Amino acid sequence: MDNSLPTVTIIIAARPDESEVRAVAAARQLDYPPDKLEIILARGKHPSVQRNAALRAARGEIIYFLDDDSRPAPGNLRRAVELFKSPDVKMVGGPNVCPPDAPAIEQAFALTMGSWLAFASSCARYRPVGRTRATGEKELILCNLLARRDAMLELGGFDESLYPNEENALMDELQKRGGKLFYDPELLVERRPRGTFGAFCKMLFNYGRGRAEQFRLHPTPGSAANFVPPLFCLFLVLLPFLPRYFGWVLAAYGVALLLQTVAVLPLKKWHWLPWIMSLIFVSHICYGLGFWRGCLTKPKPPPPAIAAEVRLEKL
Repeated sequence: MDNSLPTVTIIIAARPDESEVRAVAAARQLDYPPDKLEIILARGKHPSVQRNAALRAARGEIIYFLDDDSRPAPGNLRRAVELFKSPDVKMVGGPNVCPPDAPAIEQAFALTMGSWLAFASSCARYRPVGRTRATGEKELILCNLLARRDAMLELGGFDESLYPNEENALMDELQKRGGKLFYDPELLVERRPRGTFGAFCKMLFNYGRGRAEQFRLHPTPGSAANFVPPLFCLFLVLLPFLPRYFGWVLAAYGVALLLQTVAVLPLKKWHWLPWIMSLIFVSHICYGLGFWRGCLTKPKPPPPAIAAEVRLEKL
């Protein structure tokens, strides 16, 4: 037994009827002493509620959150705990990447999400970017995130009124209190993107809605950049009524789309160029519309019955 290593609880949120949870098998393959490791599968219908219930039941000093379809690299825990040796580090995370054997459409979605023009600094959630560094909430994602249990419990866990973006609000609050977040580009999980164009658009819409709701409940200056896609949607609606020289703005946007697509395309996939350009454009529209939707919705916590349905399985 290595007494220098902290205890770790892996929390995986899954649906009630999900028979095969791929993340469980992957979690069992992590290179970490079994006596220091606990796995909790939280079944239910609201991931924030499920994760909070598992967090309260966890025994580990460090919590590793995985989505049900996350496949972490075997060395992730040993990499991450090195960063937690500094007591002011409260969260550590890395990117979730598309498996190389995924269908072409999923690879195209992954290239889109990993492009700076589509997701700005958040593209680091979908591909390795740069070096290990202190970061903010925009580069970390909940399907591959480690946190100190006591720091999360001190803040009451995730805001259950938010889904998605519940982790982003929590990260902001941790930083306000002096905690540090770290991004490690080699702390990888494999996770397949959405499988259809409709599901991809719905995800982007929900991301935009979640960001707007987060801003309403937990406003921070860091969310200013997220107003760009909704303002772009408004610009497109107003364009027919604007002076003609505003058309140059649209032309410049088209050039930016082309250059960004060329930058992210693999050498043997040049025939994807129109496809990726279109997907980046769609990402702006869907996110922007979702943001406007989030400005109109009223975030509220789930009913108590949702919490009562959560079932924890210690594996």
